[in-house]
Amino acid sequence: MAKPNYSFEKRQREIAKKKKKEEKLAKKQSSRPDSDAGESSAPDEAATTPTDTGSGSGSGTVQ
Repeated sequence: MAKPNYSFEKRQREIAKKKKKEEKLAKKQSSRPDSDAGESSAPDEAATTPTDTGSGSGSGTVQ
């Protein structure tokens, strides 16, 4: 019997979640007026950018 490839299954679930999240976000943005959608998308990007870089805390293990 073949060994299950859990990494592949996990990646497929992650892709499905990401796709569903993007569809939900697109649906939310399309239901909003154009002026509100532009204003709300900029703070979201600004909020996620500092956390992705990890700068400022100095407690990282990267040297």
